[in-house]
Amino acid sequence: MNQTCWIYKSSKKDEMYLYLAKEDDFSEVPELLMARFGQPSLVMQLDLHRERTLARADTARVMQQLEDEGYFLQMPPNLRPDLYYGNED
Repeated sequence: MNQTCWIYKSSKKDEMYLYLAKEDDFSEVPELLMARFGQPSLVMQLDLHRERTLARADTARVMQQLEDEGYFLQMPPNLRPDLYYGNED
């Protein structure tokens, strides 16, 4: 099964990309993430399928998260998300 997605680059973090299930639909992306991501710029539209290889992400995982969450965040190499949700005690 093919799944179309739209890929946006971050204005604040080099090599950070946001994949969306629907073009220009950021409604499912958490506000904190968008604040860290900055102004998104469309890079490309891409058709995903199980046989397609992505450079830095597992295609099956991307497709599943797009279906479940509506977005997938690709982090720059050697960085992890640093969203702060307050004390989790």
